[in-house]
Amino acid sequence: MPREVRERQMLDAAVAVFARRGYRAASMDEIAELAGASKPLVYLYLHSKEDLFSACIRREAEALIAAVQASVDPGAPADRRLWNGLRGFFAHTAANPDGWAVLHCQARTHGEPFALEVAALRQRLVDVVTRLITETAEAGGCTEPLPEVEVAGLAHALVGAAESLAGWSNGRDGDGEGSGSCERQTAETLMNFAWTGLENLRNGRRWALARS
Repeated sequence: MPREVRERQMLDAAVAVFARRGYRAASMDEIAELAGASKPLVYLYLHSKEDLFSACIRREAEALIAAVQASVDPGAPADRRLWNGLRGFFAHTAANPDGWAVLHCQARTHGEPFALEVAALRQRLVDVVTRLITETAEAGGCTEPLPEVEVAGLAHALVGAAESLAGWSNGRDGDGEGSGSCERQTAETLMNFAWTGLENLRNGRRWALARS
């Protein structure tokens, strides 16, 4: 079997075990058994449990970024690009719950270097959303350019909300609807939230603390 195929099987198994057991409780024996490989071969290819977990994080992060970027049609109107990006995010996390569990739950709780890997993923998502927010505001005839710090803050808030909603959405069951419907509803919830804020900003309507 080609090495790349064997490594993919090992990573698939590792993601499933890490998502189910958590990093600390996951064993290389269980990962090797699920992958249909010997434990020495897993160590030969991926060196250590820490290296294997890092490889899982990097693979799942790249897959998520690729899914979001692929969903954004550069020729679509700006608001549709933002909408499609959200749909791509929620569709991918719904279709890959183990990968999302590794990224969002496991990797965040075990410190460096794993947290740094996830922080890098989050920044890449923020960069994509920052561009989409800027383009959406400009296309909508924003009365004045949004300050960069404000756009960055909005992007961080939107990504954080998307991460939280993905966990909530993936945990929903018993509603009698398919996953595609659920992910669409989740994306619509966040798009409506973001769109209302952008609509006010584009028209120069900003919230201000009332002074007594």
